[in-house]
Amino acid sequence: MPDLPDLKIVQYPHPTLRHVSKPLKRVDAELRGIIKRMFELMYEAKGVGLAANQVDLPYRFFVANPTGDPEKKDQEMVFINPVLSKQKGSAEAEEGCLSLPGLYADVTRADKVTVDAYDLSGNPVHIAANGFLARVVQHETDHLDGRLFIDRLPTAKQLEVRDVVQEFEIQFASQRERGEMPSEADTRKRIEELEQLRT
Repeated sequence: MPDLPDLKIVQYPHPTLRHVSKPLKRVDAELRGIIKRMFELMYEAKGVGLAANQVDLPYRFFVANPTGDPEKKDQEMVFINPVLSKQKGSAEAEEGCLSLPGLYADVTRADKVTVDAYDLSGNPVHIAANGFLARVVQHETDHLDGRLFIDRLPTAKQLEVRDVVQEFEIQFASQRERGEMPSEADTRKRIEELEQLRT
């Protein structure tokens, strides 16, 4: 069984970011520790949401605090096995991503969305989200489906950000060449082993 490493936010094009996460079947002390650390990483990076595959874990959950303020613990939310429905309206706003630091672009998403999930205590969560929270929930759920915000950009905008995206790809390739990143096969094996532990 693989040990969980010191968690850190992985950057595009790390393969776990493209992995479709598997639903969790249980919550335990280790998972609570993981979630606590994810909140810390999110705040350190000045984020408002962080999905499990952004810290190289193949599980279907994310954490969020729409205020981005670590002092506002009452705004912290954990969404385990989220399902989105009742998407209504349309709104365009700028988004970034902790796995693509420094890259921002306008993304069109539903203005309202209903999310059903479970919290850390196993209680059902049912939220009719709108505005910024709706955007955060959709962005993070996309992550769990292996989708990034750049995938939602129109073709012309994708071409505009292509140079920046390629820089991330070049950097990742050089890290892999230096042995600082596991191979594709090793990453896939680790994901499969981790999935067997919790899904």
